[in-house]
Amino acid sequence: MRSQVRLVNVTHVLPAGASPAGGGGAPPHAVGGDVIKLSFLDTTFVALTPLKRLFFYEGGDLPPFPDLVRSLQSSLATTLAAFTPLAGKLTHRPAHDDVVIDCSAGAVSPGVMFVEAEYDHTHAAVDMLRLAGDDEHHTEAFKRLVPEMDVGRLPAPLLAVQVTRPARDGGGIVAIGVSIHHVVGDGQAVWQFMRAWSTASREGSPAATVATPVFDRKAVLRHPKDEELSRIFLRVFAPALPLVNCSMFPEPDTARQWRKTYQLRPNQIQSLKQQMLAMSELAETKELTTMEAPTTHVAVLSLYWTSLVRAKFSSSVAGGGDGDVYFMIPGDLRRRLRPPVDDGYFGNCVKGCYLRASVADLCAGDGLARAAVAFQSAVREHLERDDPLADVARWSEPETKAPTKERIAQVSSSHRFMAYETDFGWGAPRRVELVSVYRMDVVALLAAAGGGVQVSVALDRAHKAAFESYFLPALNTESDSFLSV
Repeated sequence: MRSQVRLVNVTHVLPAGASPAGGGGAPPHAVGGDVIKLSFLDTTFVALTPLKRLFFYEGGDLPPFPDLVRSLQSSLATTLAAFTPLAGKLTHRPAHDDVVIDCSAGAVSPGVMFVEAEYDHTHAAVDMLRLAGDDEHHTEAFKRLVPEMDVGRLPAPLLAVQVTRPARDGGGIVAIGVSIHHVVGDGQAVWQFMRAWSTASREGSPAATVATPVFDRKAVLRHPKDEELSRIFLRVFAPALPLVNCSMFPEPDTARQWRKTYQLRPNQIQSLKQQMLAMSELAETKELTTMEAPTTHVAVLSLYWTSLVRAKFSSSVAGGGDGDVYFMIPGDLRRRLRPPVDDGYFGNCVKGCYLRASVADLCAGDGLARAAVAFQSAVREHLERDDPLADVARWSEPETKAPTKERIAQVSSSHRFMAYETDFGWGAPRRVELVSVYRMDVVALLAAAGGGVQVSVALDRAHKAAFESYFLPALNTESDSFLSV
C-alpha cells in the first residue's frame, strides 16, 4: 500500500493577546507602526519557495497527540507574541513601489496555519520510524510531512506548521514540519525562532534562552543605497508584482535527485584535518604551504566538494576533467559589519560568497588541501574586508560566468546550528532534515550529538556511487549511517 498523508484538521494560531476579529494595535516592534520594510538582503529571496524543515520525535515521552497539539499551539501563540512578523503577510505596496512585511492586525489575522495530519500506511508507525531512521531520504514522503505554503501571489503568508502522527496504530513517533518564507529571515533567524518556540513549549516562556528579536532593518543594516538596491532586486526577482514567479528557482527533479545523510564523528573530522595538514606540509607550492589549520566547516566542505567534483568530472565520460568549478557559501555578516549586528536581529544578514577552483586541482592527490585554501581565500576576500557590502553590485557575477549550473555547488546550512537541541518538552529530535533544496548539488550541515557533524547531500543519482567511493575512504573509517548514531 502506498503511503499518503491525510489532513485531519486545519486551524490558525494567533499571537497571544491578538484579537481573532483583527482588532488590537500594531506590534510595538513594527517599523512605521505596522509595516516592516525589507532590506536589500531580504529582497534577494522574494522569489524563493519557503524554507522547509522536518523534525521527527519518537519515544515513550511523547504525550497523547491531542495534548501534544495543544501544547504546540499554545507555545506557538506565546512565541508569536514576540515574533509577530511571522504571523503577518508579505505584501506588495504599489504606491510605494516596494514589498513589506505587513504586521497590521488585519494582516496577522487569522494567524499562522496549523495543520494536523495522519500518515496513512498499513503499518504507519513502523513506516514513519523507517523514514526517521533511513540514511537515504524518501524525498517525496518528507515533502508531504511539511505544509504547503502558497507564496506565488502577494499578500503571502510567512509561516506554516504541520504535525503528523501515524494513522490507526497510534503514537510512538510524530513529525513536525515547519515552512518559513526565506524573505523574513536567514538560517540564523530560523533557528532563533525555533529555539524560542521549543523553549516556550518546554519552559512556558521563550525568553529563557533567546535574545529579544530585533526586526528594524534600518536601525541595523545601514547602507546608503538600501532602497535603490531593494527596488533593483525586486525588478529582477519579481518583475510582475503582485505575482511572484517562483519557477525562477525550481526544485530539482526528485526522480533524478538522490539524497543521503551521513553522521561524521569527531575523530573522523579530526583525522580529515590531519590529512589536510599533512598535504600542506608536503606541498611544494607556496599557496598550500601557507594553508591555515582547517576549521571543521572548511574540512567537511572540502571533503564534500572534492568528492562531488571527482564523481562528476574526473572521467571523460562525465564531461572531462578540465575547466573551473564554483562553490557558494552563505557568509554571515552579523559580526562582519561595522557596527556589528545585534544578536537578536531577525532578518536576512548573509552574503553569497563564491569560490572557484579548477577541476584538475580538486582531483589532484592534494585536492583536499587545495579546496581548503580556496575556502579560506574566499572568506578573506568576501568577508574579512572593511566593508563586506561594498561589492554588492557584483554578487551575482559567478552565477553568470559559470558555463553551466552543474558546475556550481553550495552549502545551505551550518553545523553552528544546534538543531538537535530543539526540545519541545519530550526530548531531542530523532532526526532533523532540510526538505527544501533549490539545486542539485547542495550539502546541508548541522551540529550532531557529541561534537559530530550531520552532512546531508543532494546530487544526481548517476553520481552517487562515485561520490561515496571518494567521500567515505577519506574518513579513514566508514562513516556512520543515520541508523547507527
